Amino acid sequence: MGTYVPNTEAQKQSMLAAIGVGAVEELFAAVPREMLVDRLDLPEGLSELAVRRKVTAMARKNRMYDTVLRGAGAYRHFIPAVVKSVVSREELVTAYTPYQAEISQGILQSIFEYQTMICTLTGMDVSNASVYDGATAAAEALAMCRDRKRNRAYVSACADPQVIETMKTYCFGSGMALELLPERDGRTDLTAVTLGADAACVYIAQPNYYGNIEDARAIGEAAHAAGAKFIMGCNPIALAVMETPAECGADVAVGEAQPLGLDVAFGGPYLGYMAATKAMFRKLPGRIVGQTRDVDGEVGYVLTLTAREQHIRREKASSNICSNQALCALTAGVYMTAMGSGGLERAATLSLSKAHYFAGELEKIGLPRIHTGEYFHEFVTKCENPDKVLRALDENGILGGLPVAGGILWCVTEVVTREELDRAVSIIKEVC
Repeated sequence: MGTYVPNTEAQKQSMLAAIGVGAVEELFAAVPREMLVDRLDLPEGLSELAVRRKVTAMARKNRMYDTVLRGAGAYRHFIPAVVKSVVSREELVTAYTPYQAEISQGILQSIFEYQTMICTLTGMDVSNASVYDGATAAAEALAMCRDRKRNRAYVSACADPQVIETMKTYCFGSGMALELLPERDGRTDLTAVTLGADAACVYIAQPNYYGNIEDARAIGEAAHAAGAKFIMGCNPIALAVMETPAECGADVAVGEAQPLGLDVAFGGPYLGYMAATKAMFRKLPGRIVGQTRDVDGEVGYVLTLTAREQHIRREKASSNICSNQALCALTAGVYMTAMGSGGLERAATLSLSKAHYFAGELEKIGLPRIHTGEYFHEFVTKCENPDKVLRALDENGILGGLPVAGGILWCVTEVVTREELDRAVSIIKEVC
C-alpha cells in the first residue's frame, strides 16, 4: 500500500503508555505460555531488487500461452489499460460492501453504477451488488424460486458441469430436488420431461456449455405455463448482440461476469452477477445499493435492501450470503464504461465471426461440428485423437480446446487474430 507508514518505536511506546501497558508482550498475558512463539523461523529480509529477481524466477515456472482457443467458462478478452489503472488504486481495494455510507460514497457509487449497467445489459429491473462467482449466482437463483409447494428445480444438462455440481451442493443442503433436463443435439430437450406441479424453476445457460444458442423464448414459455420461474445463465459479452433475458421472459438472470474485464487467472477471483424482475427483487440474496438524497438534497448512496434473516435467523434464510465481490464488480463497471455499448458489441461480433471462420476452416480439414444450429463463440468438433492434436498445439505455444465427449470444445474471442487461427489449423492438419 503506497500510503502505509509503519509506526516508529517512539510511537509504539506512546500508545502502550496510553493504555497502561509496559510492553507489547503484556497484551498476550492471557494466552497460555505454551501457545506463544518467541520468534518465527524466517530468513532475513531481502532488498527490493533481490525480491523482484526471486519472484520473477518463480513466475517463469508458469506456462503462458500466446494463443488461447479454450473457454469452457473462463474467457480471455481484451482489457483496456484504463481498467487496471483505476482498480489498482489502493482506496478501492476491497471485496466488501461498505457499511458506513457517510465515508464510503465512492465504493457505494461504483456498486450502484455496476448494478445499473448489469440491468442495462440484461434488460432486468434490478441487480444485486454481486456474489462470489457465476456458479454461486446460478445456485442462489434456484433458492430464490423455491417455496413450500414448489421445491423442484429443472436444470439443463447443457449447462456448465461445474455450475451443475454447485447447484447440486446447494440443493442437497436445502432439501431442494434437482432434475436434469436432457440434451439433444447439444441443446436442452424440454419435450423429454413433463414439468410437475412442484416445479419451482427451469434453468438454462445461454449460450450453453457447448456454445450453442438455446430457444430461450420457448423454454421460458413452457416454464411459465407450468407455473415455474425461468432462470437464464448468460455470458455477458454475448448479451451485447443477443436477445436479453428480459426479452426472453426470464424472471432471473445470472452469470459469470469474468469476461467483463477480469483476467483469466488460476481460478479467480471471479464475479457472479444476479438480476431479476421487480416481482422477484426482494428475494435477491446479498446486498443492493441504492441512490437517495440527504437532508441537504445532495445525491448519496446507501445500502438499500438486505434480508434480516441472512444475519439473525440464518436457519430460516433462503440465502446466507452477506457480502459481495466489490473489487471485481468495480472492475466490471470500469470495463463496461471504457468499452461502451459499441465496444461490447464489437467484441461480441468479432468473437462470433472469428469463431465461425475457425469452425469453417476446421471442417475443411476433417473436423466438422458435432452439433447443428446457431452458436456464439464456442463449438464442438469431432476429433479422433484429441490428445495428439492438443499436444501438438501445446508444443507450438497454443492452448487448444477442451476435450469433451465426442471431440473438442473450441473457443475464439476477439483477441485471437486470423493469422493465429490459420497457424492452428495448419498444425492440426499436419497431425490429422
